[in-house]
Amino acid sequence: MRDGVRPPLRNHHEEAAEELGTTTKRDTINTALREVTARYRRLRALEEAREPAADGALDMDLLLDKRAYRPRGADSATDDHGTGADG
Repeated sequence: MRDGVRPPLRNHHEEAAEELGTTTKRDTINTALREVTARYRRLRALEEAREPAADGALDMDLLLDKRAYRPRGADSATDDHGTGADG
C-alpha cells in the first residue's frame, strides 16, 4: 500500500495466479476458492480433534508414534512383500 492507496486488484490476481500456477482469472479464482475451502475444512477437523485430546480421550503419544503402525523387524518387512522364507 503506497500513500494509503491500495494497489489495483489486478496485481492481487497476478500474484495469486503465480502462486497457484494458474493461467486464467477463472482458474485462479476457482483454485483459490478450493484451497481456502479445504484449508478451513482442515482447520475445523484439527479443532474437533483437539477437544477430545485435551480431555484425555485420545492418546496422542500413541497416535503420533510411527512405530505403532509400521512393521517391526526384518521378518515383518519381508513377509509384507511376499518374499519371506515361508514362500
